[in-house]
Amino acid sequence: MIALLASVACYDEIDAALSGGADIIDLKDPSAGALGAWKIESIRETVGILKGRRPVSATIGDLPLQPEIIATAVRAAAETGVDIVKIGFFDGSTHTCIAALEPVAKRARLVAVLFADRSPDFDLLPLLAKAGFFGVMLDTADKSKGTLCNHLDKYALAQFGALARTHGLYFGFAGSLSMTDIPPLLPLAPDFLGFRRALCGTAGRTGKLDSAAVANVKRAIETQIPAARTATATAGAQIAASFRAVASTGTKSAKST
Repeated sequence: MIALLASVACYDEIDAALSGGADIIDLKDPSAGALGAWKIESIRETVGILKGRRPVSATIGDLPLQPEIIATAVRAAAETGVDIVKIGFFDGSTHTCIAALEPVAKRARLVAVLFADRSPDFDLLPLLAKAGFFGVMLDTADKSKGTLCNHLDKYALAQFGALARTHGLYFGFAGSLSMTDIPPLLPLAPDFLGFRRALCGTAGRTGKLDSAAVANVKRAIETQIPAARTATATAGAQIAASFRAVASTGTKSAKST
């Protein structure tokens, strides 16, 4: 199964996400940046109301990578009872932030978000796994400059998948994804695909979530999985080749298109 992660901007959108078939409810405010955060109290109330009907993820906002700031925000989000806390690895003290989050990662599921349009460093994946992170995802920071697939080619995406799988990390793809991005991403067998813009009809990512649009994306994922399985053998070979390349060269960053 490849889960559909639906980013919801407010509690009023949750029914549309649920009725459309979303597998993961992602609490994110699109008007407040790439990973705009909900208020902590609103996250806590939503978790209580949903009562486990779906896994819930929440972002901590577009915060600078300063260990004390990040650790404080992550602890606060984790204490609301969400299933996953997403942390954006923007510019800053990446390694020291990973170290600062290691104690939190022992009791909460943390997912690091790397950005395809900011030269993501895939060498962070083994460090994240060692620190106890639950998962990692690729997203885009600037939503006005195309989708994830406009920034990274299929080999870089395969490399990311290879490293995530090798290090036991739950992983997924997001970044202004559209229906046309589904076919090339499915063969890479991510655990989830994250959407916002495509779930709002013609209104754009700051518009209101539409249950019919959610259902269309869900259907597209489900109906294309059989074809993706056929393509997975080829994708698997690409992933293996990408991982061998990483192993032979040591350090490798993402290749942009």
